[in-house]
Amino acid sequence: MKKITSMTMLFSFVVLIFNSIVLYIAPEGRVAYWSDWRFWGLTKSQWGDQHITIGFLFLAAGLLHLFYNWNLILAYLKNKARKIKMFTQPFNVAITITIIFVIGTYYSYPPMNVILQIGDSFKEAGAKKYGEPPYGHAELSSLKMFAKKENLDFEKALALLKAAGFSGLDGRENIKDIAGTHNLTPQQVYEIIKTARRDADLTKGLKGANAFPDTPAPGFGRKTLEAFCKEHHLNLDKIIDNLAKQGIKAEGGLTMKENASANGKEPMELFETIQTIAGSLKK
Repeated sequence: MKKITSMTMLFSFVVLIFNSIVLYIAPEGRVAYWSDWRFWGLTKSQWGDQHITIGFLFLAAGLLHLFYNWNLILAYLKNKARKIKMFTQPFNVAITITIIFVIGTYYSYPPMNVILQIGDSFKEAGAKKYGEPPYGHAELSSLKMFAKKENLDFEKALALLKAAGFSGLDGRENIKDIAGTHNLTPQQVYEIIKTARRDADLTKGLKGANAFPDTPAPGFGRKTLEAFCKEHHLNLDKIIDNLAKQGIKAEGGLTMKENASANGKEPMELFETIQTIAGSLKK
């Protein structure tokens, strides 16, 4: 068992190092998701998942290794008189190095800041190479939501996609899924439809001050459904009833993120559904 533990620690440590290098040079999340960035066929999220699970494996193996080698560790803590002394020279040096790195990282001292700056340079290069999304998690927006957010003529955007070979679209599909059907990235889908942009002067002033927003405000996922409805002057009971008709079971006391998760959806999808319901209730 000792040999298995040691070998598991070794192999998981090697994988952790490799995962860390990949995540170190990977583009920022918003860029990676927008461009569908991959390395060895895995997305940034998948590399992150690997890093977490292998990290737990390394931790478990490390605890077992600590258990099997406890006597040896105690020997490291003994002084020349063979008595256990916590603050031996090796202990002091090791903890000092660790503290230096922790504090140096917090205050951005060299060489820790150099390590971070090199990582930032990789992120910036990735953004230039793959392009920035129009807004955070734009790939999860439905085509209709994306068109509103980017001031695109929805019908024209839909026609451009159909001309490019996309079929069966009604606007409720998110950009990521639309891209996936043709092995494209969300960014490439945007390149197809961006010519559908409308003149800003033509759309200026069309919305009233109390109109339901096109996109959720920051912190949307942390708000309860009840608080969200109150903020936008919506009848909570009617919203819950209409959500139920669409197969979404929601509770006013739960946050938008919790309600979405309970129904296997993203918060943005729940927002768009409520937006549609709000529009129909005002007609």
